[in-house]
Amino acid sequence: MSEIKKISTSTYTFSKLIENECLYVDKTKYFYNLITEPFGQFFCSRPRRFGKSLAISTLESIFSGKRELFDGLFISKTDYSWPKHPIIHIDFAIVFVFR
Repeated sequence: MSEIKKISTSTYTFSKLIENECLYVDKTKYFYNLITEPFGQFFCSRPRRFGKSLAISTLESIFSGKRELFDGLFISKTDYSWPKHPIIHIDFAIVFVFR
């Protein structure tokens, strides 16, 4: 019988979810398709609390070459070569501080 994983409702970072052994629904098949068959630009638009931050954090981990975080997930079983890419991370929650 497998261990029941914790469910986090306040963690929006892929690496923290994996490192804390929380439940993660594997969406890496879609990320793999997105990054190996690119065609143009993408705009990530979803309602509030719909997983945008987690999706971007997952892509950040992929582009940082953090293969060890993806053990057992779809993308770890593919031919993806895990190159490291420069990442610019702008957090608009921090940028727009109202006084």
